[in-house]
Amino acid sequence: MSDFKFNAVVLEPKQKATATVIWLHGLGANGHDFEPIVPMFPEEVKNHVRFVFPHAPERPVSINMNMVMPAWYDISDPNLGVKQDEEGIRASEKLLHHYIAHEVAQGIPESRIILAGFSQGGAIALQTGLRYPKALAGIMALSTYVPLMATVEAEREQANAETEIFMGHGQHDPVVAYSLGQQSQHILEALNYKVVWHGYMMEHNVIPNEINDIGRWLRKKLPALQVDECE
Repeated sequence: MSDFKFNAVVLEPKQKATATVIWLHGLGANGHDFEPIVPMFPEEVKNHVRFVFPHAPERPVSINMNMVMPAWYDISDPNLGVKQDEEGIRASEKLLHHYIAHEVAQGIPESRIILAGFSQGGAIALQTGLRYPKALAGIMALSTYVPLMATVEAEREQANAETEIFMGHGQHDPVVAYSLGQQSQHILEALNYKVVWHGYMMEHNVIPNEINDIGRWLRKKLPALQVDECE
């Protein structure tokens, strides 16, 4: 981890952190993108959950005329299921491993960490979580899809075979097609993953109903620990 540089927005809970959500933003955004959502979550979540919002590295993005912007990987085709940037996807997977290790070093076990993300960030959360060698608390994938689908069955780790996956997607999403999200859901379910699927009347964004659903799910997956559990 000598070359790893922590580069993220961190929101600490009101009390001692006993759980963490590592939440990756979408293409062209940054770690501040979902920061305003945290105050909308239940107090039971905000009291003890640390939120870490990493900034993606800046790189040229082919589909945007090679403009340099924050991106977890390159995109060269509007059909996200083809011509995937495998090298970039796997590099961001390794980067997310470093953020997980950073939280573990601060006393948060993997079983109390949720990997989350929106769009590109959600793809990396899925890419990483399905292959992570220790059991996580959950995976949250918003307005996204499973990247490198053909490799999941061979590369997935048994440690997260029963890890619950929250997926939320806009039924009118013009960026990541709703059908691609559903295809990802069906592939995961065919591999016996438990997917909590939510479709919303929205485009490529989040809405209050989705935020409420996320809050309830986080409260269930990361409950407050009893005093003796914290010691």
